[in-house]
Amino acid sequence: MHLPTLRLARPALAAFFAMGILWGSFAADLPDIKAMLGVGESRLGFLLLMTPVSAMLAMLAAPWIGARLGRVALPVTTLAMALAFALPGQVPVWYLFPVAMLACGATTGAVDILMNARVSAMEMSGGRPLMNLCHAAYSFGYACGAIGTGALRQAQMGPGIVMAVAGLCAAAVALAAFEAEGRIDGLGRSAAQRGAGLGLVPILGGGIVLIAFLTENAAENWSALHIEKTLHGSPALGSAGPALLALTMGSARLLGHGLSARVSPLRLLLAGSAISAMGALTAAGAPGPAVAYLGFFVMGIGSSVISPTAFTLVGASAAPADRARAVARATMLGYLGYFIGPPSLGIVAGSLGLRAAFVFAALMLGFVWLLAPLLTRQGRVQPHARAV
Repeated sequence: MHLPTLRLARPALAAFFAMGILWGSFAADLPDIKAMLGVGESRLGFLLLMTPVSAMLAMLAAPWIGARLGRVALPVTTLAMALAFALPGQVPVWYLFPVAMLACGATTGAVDILMNARVSAMEMSGGRPLMNLCHAAYSFGYACGAIGTGALRQAQMGPGIVMAVAGLCAAAVALAAFEAEGRIDGLGRSAAQRGAGLGLVPILGGGIVLIAFLTENAAENWSALHIEKTLHGSPALGSAGPALLALTMGSARLLGHGLSARVSPLRLLLAGSAISAMGALTAAGAPGPAVAYLGFFVMGIGSSVISPTAFTLVGASAAPADRARAVARATMLGYLGYFIGPPSLGIVAGSLGLRAAFVFAALMLGFVWLLAPLLTRQGRVQPHARAV
């Protein structure tokens, strides 16, 4: 990895890593949060529905936020997200939990739009593929959050302390997101662009990202419960499930960072979705934690390249003046999967069992084979000029 690439991507890497810490901690602590609230899987899934509502509203407001805050938009919203994630551990009653998740969803939604748009602009201006690298930072941050949470849970620390520690760690990382030239241009429409549509590019790309994030959540937010409840593993083994997935995805994304300059985006998308589906089915049929870990490992390898490749395709397929808006629109659609995933999979798990949730994830991955060829036909997508 070249130092100039890391310097160029540093602000976005910090935002991705901070978000990973927060969601990794939340996913690994979900069994204790569920116990604190005294609810089952179905009720927990419904309580999480407030998260996508606030996230979508924040995504609609993100262009306005980005324009008003200018170069500090990304670090300020990342700091706000870190503070918000301390809240879910402080509400021991179920009817206050959705309020805390409203704050988590809103801040995450804003950061999602801003950081992906910033990376797309960096890719096009610098001629370097960066999306897989930045999404790898999210995965490694997720693993750090999950592993740290597992240690705190093993030490009998409750959700209040766990989520507060995660928030403080993410806030410290967010400080590295400040940069002198961090303004994100093109989020709003110019007078000439008003009335002009973006075509199918953000819809197709966002659909692929939606599937990717929905299936990632099958492992991220429900793997700990699957290992502990279905397979009767310990809390430490449960927390290791999402941590293993995140480490695998982070490592595979670093590999994908190099492959993105050598392998066609379509092949990456098709191969990634097929491998991820095999991993999901392995986890669904696992007789014990060891086989489930194997499933998460395979699932992580496949899922790792799907969303970054789709974001890169959206940015490369859109006109330069529309690039930030196209990425923002695809992010908004795609992250429906990120937030709708936990509640929808919770409903499936509550009705049919946790194994069925992973089968559902595998079935959803099949739709990538329908959307990816359509996306690659939109515009002329050229590979990056140089490997990094």
